[in-house]
Amino acid sequence: MKSDRQPPMTDGKQRLENMLEALKSRGYRITPQRLAILKILAQSRGHPSVESIHKEVKAVFPTTSLATIYKTLTLLKELGQVLELGFADWGSRYDGNRPYPHPHIICTKCGAIVDPESESMSVMTQEMSQASGFRITHHRLDFFGLCPQCQKEE
Repeated sequence: MKSDRQPPMTDGKQRLENMLEALKSRGYRITPQRLAILKILAQSRGHPSVESIHKEVKAVFPTTSLATIYKTLTLLKELGQVLELGFADWGSRYDGNRPYPHPHIICTKCGAIVDPESESMSVMTQEMSQASGFRITHHRLDFFGLCPQCQKEE
């Protein structure tokens, strides 16, 4: 079984270059609006929503539609360049920094999302595969609680 352990993406410039290369190598145009979306995703540590990405892009390119944001995110998901996290209460959030399965900790009050480092995810994936007989192709592991800031406000 292939290990799902990958190094954390922390360099926004490198992530931007990776996303640009993925698009260019498949013949996709890099419009100014698309480049703005990529920059937001590459530099964000906060797992932005479609609406927050749209708001940022629209500040620079006022005619940018919400459909442009959705189309670009869908394309990036298909290319494995962004990870979508869907939540019933908060809608979808996007991780352009670490576009592979990894654990998340989500604040149930403010919706903040943190990416903890976990050396044991690969081991856990192998254990689940062995225990179930499944060939695991991907996973999602979320922890929920109150972030330090929301704990202070209680």
